[in-house]
Amino acid sequence: MTPLKTETIYLIGSLRLPAVREFAEELREAGLDVFDDWHAAGPEADDIWQTYEQHRGRSYLEALEGHHAKMVFDFDLKHLTRASVAVLVLPGGKSAHLELGYMLGQRKRGYVLFDKEPERWDVMYQFATGLFMDKKKLIEELLRPGKMREMVDARDYRPDRKIP
Repeated sequence: MTPLKTETIYLIGSLRLPAVREFAEELREAGLDVFDDWHAAGPEADDIWQTYEQHRGRSYLEALEGHHAKMVFDFDLKHLTRASVAVLVLPGGKSAHLELGYMLGQRKRGYVLFDKEPERWDVMYQFATGLFMDKKKLIEELLRPGKMREMVDARDYRPDRKIP
């Protein structure tokens, strides 16, 4: 199906989560352009990389300086930068949350799709452009042209100020 918009959605999630691929297909069926090629690495990619580097006697910080880690990071960064919208499919780990933070820091729209009501609540998800429990409602939002909501500038922060 031809995308309805020229925007590219970077789908963020866990390599271990089959729901990422399933949701990517739903987005494509809705006519959206979605990038989830990073998911092709498979659910054990990070574990295999860690085992390989430890076998070589490298620490985590040394491994991050290796060619493989740099290549994977550059691949993800290229496509995060190219995309105009991000969707974090939960549950997701540290990398997923850093990727969403990067997108929001670039003043791009970033949404969170919860898989269920969180057991442990966190107020910082309010940084996201939108929060959703329902995939269909999120897809409706993504099909509408949008813009990043006005971010609060810390220099202008007032506790009584309403966030747009």
